[in-house]
Amino acid sequence: MKSKPMQNDFLCINTIRILSAEAVQKAKSGHPGTPMALAPLAYILWSKHLKHNPLNPKWLDRDRFVLSCGHASMLLYSMLHLTGYDLSLKDIKNFRQWNSKTPGHPEFRHTSGVETTTGPLGQGIGNAVGMAIAEEMLAKKFNKSEFKIVDHHTYAIVSDGDLMEGVSHEAASLAGHLKLGKLITFYDDNNITIDGETNLSFSEDIKKRFEAYGWHVQKIENGNEDLEGISKAIDNSKKETNKPSLIIVKTIIAYGSPNKRNTASAHGAPLGEDEINLAKKELGWPYEESFYVPNEVKTEFNKYKEKGRKSEKEWNNFFNEYKKKFPDLAKEWDNFHSGKLLKGWEKDLPSFSSDEKPLATRKSSGAVLNSIASKIPNLVGGSADLHPSTNTYFKEFKAFSSRERDGRNFHYGIREHAMGAIQNGIALHGGFIPLCSTFLVFSDYMRPPIRLAAIMGIRSIFVYTHDSVGVGEDGPTHQPVEQVAVLRAIPDNVVLRPADGNEVREAWKIAVEREEGPTCIILTRQSVPNLKGTEKNNVSKGAYILEETNSKPDLILIATGSEVSLAVEAKKELEKENSVRVVSLPSWELFEDQDKRYKEKILPKDVKKMSIEAGISQGWEKYSDKQISIEKFGASAPGNIVLENYGFNVDNVVKQSKNLINHNKK
Repeated sequence: MKSKPMQNDFLCINTIRILSAEAVQKAKSGHPGTPMALAPLAYILWSKHLKHNPLNPKWLDRDRFVLSCGHASMLLYSMLHLTGYDLSLKDIKNFRQWNSKTPGHPEFRHTSGVETTTGPLGQGIGNAVGMAIAEEMLAKKFNKSEFKIVDHHTYAIVSDGDLMEGVSHEAASLAGHLKLGKLITFYDDNNITIDGETNLSFSEDIKKRFEAYGWHVQKIENGNEDLEGISKAIDNSKKETNKPSLIIVKTIIAYGSPNKRNTASAHGAPLGEDEINLAKKELGWPYEESFYVPNEVKTEFNKYKEKGRKSEKEWNNFFNEYKKKFPDLAKEWDNFHSGKLLKGWEKDLPSFSSDEKPLATRKSSGAVLNSIASKIPNLVGGSADLHPSTNTYFKEFKAFSSRERDGRNFHYGIREHAMGAIQNGIALHGGFIPLCSTFLVFSDYMRPPIRLAAIMGIRSIFVYTHDSVGVGEDGPTHQPVEQVAVLRAIPDNVVLRPADGNEVREAWKIAVEREEGPTCIILTRQSVPNLKGTEKNNVSKGAYILEETNSKPDLILIATGSEVSLAVEAKKELEKENSVRVVSLPSWELFEDQDKRYKEKILPKDVKKMSIEAGISQGWEKYSDKQISIEKFGASAPGNIVLENYGFNVDNVVKQSKNLINHNKK
């Protein structure tokens, strides 16, 4: 059974390598090469440096670990299993199988110890930047000179693929600008991607690139064996408090595999049984049994589990002392992390009268947001260089910067890709309710983080203004027509397109109270009237009757956003001859959550319906028999002229409505 004994460190490292390779082999699917290459780094980080408690993965002052290269998930699963998280050897053997705790890429909430869902390359490093921002903000607010209750790092591992993706450039640039000294990132420099060697498409100097961003950069030339060098580099990074750190770790993909090492085939396919046996021999692995964890390794990792338990216990005792000395701050700390809002937060929300002059919903949104900013102290927000346009700046509060860590406004710069990923990281870290904003047409840049927020079920709020061809003179490049439909297509994402200030108010109530998933609020650039009947609306049910008729309706007009007022005006003309109901339907998702009785009450099956929305009609067929929509791109002209020429006027709505009613009577 046994040959010569191995040094404990390398026995642990080779356990990680073999477990990872065997799990991929059993699944007949996965990426074995990177876990085998990064096993020394993971071992040194998790055993010597990472502050965590496997018995309580949600300990608030734990270090955060992000595996941005989520395809290397078996590296993370091996570490979680060995260090004592709720992940058994049976789970390791069920890698990538139905209902397994070890899916192909790490999934937040699904597996104990996984801090974020990763896989789409580049998103993870953006999440890590957000986590580091959250740590800085909490530290500034709650720490006292003798009580550093917030004192943890965010660690991330990134691959060549992560650093090729544009989102990583944006996120790293902002991290350097903000001087996020608690962010430590490792770059797995193995020169291999799926196509082959990275020099097929990638030749930049990563060290110079990150130094230009303002990062502290170190390089480990032998990441497969230089354990002391890895540990020393981490120590150096911890000491560098004014810059984020990048540690470039030179590795050999599939280290230990004599025939697959340093090849593209080791990146995304099992090694093969024969090659695993050869790798075991190459590594001096003396055990024949598959998925074997030596007793020496179990003993070694049990030390780290006990260390984590002790660390949290010390922190809890420390926090109890803090609570005695700073009871108000301790109470606020608990409130920040509870996920709940303070009682009465909504008491001073504004109302909007139909007697007031028309107002763009982006502006009524700004009024609502600033009315609640002081009532929800952990609400933070930013924009992609568009605060004056999106009206999302908290006027009473500062901006977060390298000098002002207590600011609640973020200047993301023109970085929509990174903005969404960073916001998700802030939400994942805990303690804050984040929102971000840009023009609706640029939501195209942000679909990956919205989708991931929905998969993870996190409270991430996305505000999109300039929501239709009503944008006007900027023309088709800036006039969204398909974007609302795209956002509605994302499962577990709630999209709200309010009609006026009162519906905006309710949309914000829904967004900040909703804990399980992202919310997108869609707002106008152009002014819209505040409508009678919206003061006591039913936006929370997704749809409601805004204007009723005295008898059974001949037609129901359904509209969202700025088109609701158009439906109301058209009803005035149609009511001269017909009975017409107007339904405001700001959220399909919330409406679909209602019971059949409510849905039938609002939209009875035996009444013809016409929808009015300044975007593509895709999906509206489930609610309406006829759609007034836009099935082409916009045009450069004043917004009201574009809308008029695209049929969004009373005459066309009346004409189309009469045609539908008369056709129904035949």
